[in-house]
Amino acid sequence: MEKINYQLETDRIINEICRDGKRKRLLLHACCAPCSTYVLEYLSRYFDITVFFCNPNITDSAEYAKRLGELYKLCETAPFCSGVGVIDDGSDSSVFFEAVAGLENEPEGGRRCDKCFRLRLSRSAEYAKKNGFDLFATTLTVSPHKNAALINSIAFEESQKYGVDYLPSDFKKRGGYQRSIVLSREYDIYRQRYCGCCFSLN
Repeated sequence: MEKINYQLETDRIINEICRDGKRKRLLLHACCAPCSTYVLEYLSRYFDITVFFCNPNITDSAEYAKRLGELYKLCETAPFCSGVGVIDDGSDSSVFFEAVAGLENEPEGGRRCDKCFRLRLSRSAEYAKKNGFDLFATTLTVSPHKNAALINSIAFEESQKYGVDYLPSDFKKRGGYQRSIVLSREYDIYRQRYCGCCFSLN
């Protein structure tokens, strides 16, 4: 199977759809504020962005509120977030537990995570389609701990399912992850130590 350079795909699509100077509406699925820092700095040059905080995998309500609050703080203070809105998809973790039922004992990075990615990307694609966005993307690929090829594959499937374009990415490339660390420090953003679900915490 041919290995795809998703960063080059991002460049190609941006050049293609932005050549007329008209800014497209992008729904950006955000897993957390730290991962959003670099991605927003990068993409806000080209798109009108709304951040979609869709993370029912964050199973502790206090942790959910803290991460959402940090995202609001980033979008209210960083200059590259000017005009960026935030939508909270809600903190009902029951949909997550339903999606991963039977996979509770899977290792981190295994099939349970695949189901979790699909749940969040599916809800993002559906929201983008229903609310007239031109395309959607995700901050998930900025993490060096996540499989960008898998995430892009799932996102493309959900894109086709709902009939809305997807912007492929591997945002960790070109120093994206390192830049997210620098920006998180600059804006005093809380950086969590686990993905979000009670299984990853354990």
